Amino acid sequence: MWYFYLLGALALLVAIVLIVVVILQEGNSQGVGVVSGGADTFFSKNKARSIDAFLARWTKFIAIGFFVIVLAINVIAYFTNGTGEASSTPSISTSASVDEAAK
Repeated sequence: MWYFYLLGALALLVAIVLIVVVILQEGNSQGVGVVSGGADTFFSKNKARSIDAFLARWTKFIAIGFFVIVLAINVIAYFTNGTGEASSTPSISTSASVDEAAK
C-alpha cells in the first residue's frame, strides 16, 4: 500500500509543477494595446518566443506525465482492490448485485 502514497505524492507534485508552468506562460493578447512596442528589439522578441516555446513544450510533457501517473494509480487500485494484494476478479458493487444479495 505504500506505493499509493508514493504515487499520490508524485501526482500532487506533478500537478503543482504543471500549474506553475502554465501560469508562467504569457497570454496571446500581448502587445494589443494602443502603443505598440516599437522600441522592442529583435532579440527581445525572439527571446520571449523561445521561452514561451520552451514552456509550451514542457507543459505537454508534464501533462502527459500527470496523465500516466493518474492512470497508473487507477489501474493499480482497480486490480488490487486497494488492499495491496492482487485480485483476479475486482469487486464492483452495483445496485443489481445489492438487490440480489438482499433476497
